[in-house]
Amino acid sequence: MKLFRTLAFSLIVMSLMLAACAPAATPTAAPAATQPPAATAAATQASTGLTCAQPIKIGLITDMSGALAIYGTMIPRSFMLGMEYATGAAGSAGQKFDFKQTQENDFKLDNCTIQVFVRDDASTPATTTTVANELIDVEKVNILVGTVSSAATATLQGIALQNKIPLIVAPAAANDITGSGFNQYTFRTSRNNYQDAMNECLALTKQYKTFVQIAPDYAFGHGSAQAFRDACTLDGGSFVADDIFAPTTTTDFTPYMDQIAKSGAQAYIVTWAGSGFVALVQAAKDQGVTGKMELGATFIDNKLMPTFFANAIGTTAGILYHYSAPKNPINDFLVAQDKARYGTMPDLFDADGMNAALMAIAAIKKTNGDVSGDALVKAMEGLSFDGPKGTIQIRPEDHVAIQDMYILKLANLTDPNANFYTYVDTTRPEPPCLLPEALKSRCGTLPYGNLSGK
Repeated sequence: MKLFRTLAFSLIVMSLMLAACAPAATPTAAPAATQPPAATAAATQASTGLTCAQPIKIGLITDMSGALAIYGTMIPRSFMLGMEYATGAAGSAGQKFDFKQTQENDFKLDNCTIQVFVRDDASTPATTTTVANELIDVEKVNILVGTVSSAATATLQGIALQNKIPLIVAPAAANDITGSGFNQYTFRTSRNNYQDAMNECLALTKQYKTFVQIAPDYAFGHGSAQAFRDACTLDGGSFVADDIFAPTTTTDFTPYMDQIAKSGAQAYIVTWAGSGFVALVQAAKDQGVTGKMELGATFIDNKLMPTFFANAIGTTAGILYHYSAPKNPINDFLVAQDKARYGTMPDLFDADGMNAALMAIAAIKKTNGDVSGDALVKAMEGLSFDGPKGTIQIRPEDHVAIQDMYILKLANLTDPNANFYTYVDTTRPEPPCLLPEALKSRCGTLPYGNLSGK
């Protein structure tokens, strides 16, 4: 029996903390590869016959300097590689996009020039507002892409709606983005909390039957807790106590860990976004929670894996994306070019960034270059395109991105290319429709509000 540790990290540290004893997973054959257009050492050549009187403009907002920069810096490099793959050649910034040197990169799609402007919001909603307004009012962008923080993304959604400009969200994960905060101009290539939970609970409930969970006391935390309660219950688990919510500013988790220790659950789930995670882990040790319930985590980004999983070789857990899991030419291109140009392997959110670019170009092609808001919205609803994770389907009802996620087994933490895993399985979670009551009719036949639809 192997110690099974599973955690969900969303944005900065969405951590699922659970204890488990599980048999060693036997890797299965990798899934059949999606068949996108063939990639070469350079990008795939596109030929659509587009002609544009004016350049098409995309505004990319991410975190290059703030609390979530470890994730935000993954987006520009992968977005630019996606643009290159879709248009057939590198942009005006050259083979490697360097934000410190330039914040613009121009591409050619037949006779259309597509300009990409990159801005840093440092995951601060006020800064998001400033840079978004500059992109719209000064640069006159037709499409927005971003951002990392779910709170900043909510701000960006409002600005996109006000200006009737489509927004492609990457990599923020909050349910509310395509749930209670939905508007017709908001789309996403990032997964949501529910998809994380569904992927994880398939594994967790094979090992445990009773759970307790703690999450931050705001929309992101409540949405994640709801998703895990729903998904794990549907898979046969049960929660033995009410969900515990702590303020985001908490530095002493002692009283919360005391509740968890007394709950009698077999495993505890932690969703947390922010630096308080370290204090939470320490309180778990101090209150004896760690001794009763193993602290675990879903596999996270390549840089932090050796720190958090140093003693967890052999663990099987879920992950949003790791470059070794998908087998298709677009992923091969992303892997080869990230390594060659940026000296790194694709990381946790590189697929989201590349998919955002591929989605934007697919929509532009579908409208034959018409970048009016209404035309792009119509094109994006129900759009299907191939990316590094295989086929992405934009659900027309609520604009959720249906996509593959992965279950892997940790084999080592020393590989210089972060090739840490062996493949176990691929899942493709289909979350419920979470639109507000006033928009429930959009959901059609999808389960509404939760996975059972009841």
